[in-house]
Amino acid sequence: MSQTAKIDKRIEIPSDIGYIKKVSHELLEHLKRHGIDRSVQFDVRLAVEEAIRNAIEHGNNYNKELPVLIRYIVDSEKITVDVKDKGKGFHLKNVPDPREEDNLFEEGGRGVFLIHKLMDKVTYNKRGNRVTMTKFF
Repeated sequence: MSQTAKIDKRIEIPSDIGYIKKVSHELLEHLKRHGIDRSVQFDVRLAVEEAIRNAIEHGNNYNKELPVLIRYIVDSEKITVDVKDKGKGFHLKNVPDPREEDNLFEEGGRGVFLIHKLMDKVTYNKRGNRVTMTKFF
């Protein structure tokens, strides 16, 4: 990353999947401008889009009155993205493993798995309605 100031950006969107690409595009523009490797950009984009989709679908149940709050911080070493919804939350241990035979042909259920594979650090708040993801450069 070039020697530029740290980026700390907050975005609030309605629970409408049409906003997902807009957010990821903005975030990727910051990464491109700072010379971040394309493979890192790909991982971050996919993880962020999955997290926002989960917040809209599972957290806020597509209720456009409920916002999804996104914050991303980019510095010389990493990007950290925080995605929070207004839902009741979930517990990671209750998410089925998509690699288990019974789940292999299920239509959904891979977002959380992908997020954990693509990002270097993933944490959830106690309620389970906020995910914080970090990718080191």
